Amino acid sequence: MAVTRLTLIRHGETAWNQGGRIQGHMDIPLNARGQEQAERMAVALDGSDMVTIYSSDLSRAWQTAQALHNQIGAPLLADQGLRERCFGVLQGQTLAEMFAKNPHLATAFQTRDPHYQPPEGESMVVFRKRVLETVYRLAQRHCGQHIAVVAHGGVLDMLYRDAVGLDLQTQRSWVIDNTSVHRLLWTSQGLQLLAWGDVTHLDGMSTVEVKQGSVASEDVMKKHYL
Repeated sequence: MAVTRLTLIRHGETAWNQGGRIQGHMDIPLNARGQEQAERMAVALDGSDMVTIYSSDLSRAWQTAQALHNQIGAPLLADQGLRERCFGVLQGQTLAEMFAKNPHLATAFQTRDPHYQPPEGESMVVFRKRVLETVYRLAQRHCGQHIAVVAHGGVLDMLYRDAVGLDLQTQRSWVIDNTSVHRLLWTSQGLQLLAWGDVTHLDGMSTVEVKQGSVASEDVMKKHYL
């Protein structure tokens, strides 16, 4: 059976991650800490037999992927299908700001209704379809090979759910840290989980606290929506 090995990597940290702001399709670059995370990840994956690195075209993912490209030399290609979920008019806001401006939209945002579509944004159903179609297409292109996919927390969440058979309404209990490394197999039968959440390359980095203007619930936003 033809198998494609997938190494999934979440982008490094941005100022908006640290501030608890929804990024979605907003093009926010890595901060200094995110760049260091990316460089550490790249060194940890040096010597890999990856034949191609695919990345979201948004700066935070692309800069992370560039660090890996510079380290291992594999070709780097952008694919818009790997972008984070589009949150439309909610992008750029913190949860506190959402509740202050429009409590109805903020409450809807926090639900796991798979068909809820933020104004000018994507529903989870539409987002999942886009992500799976993109990654399956890339995997089919590289049967028998090993590729990297550098993307966003929401993208990796959809791939995890597909690999382990979880629906969209299941609350996330699995962690997707910045520059965390995850490994899947793809076959004609679908995705299979091999390993999840490797962040050993970040050992020794200092922990950065969220600023006092960010409410506790925004820590959930950092892990789940950004």
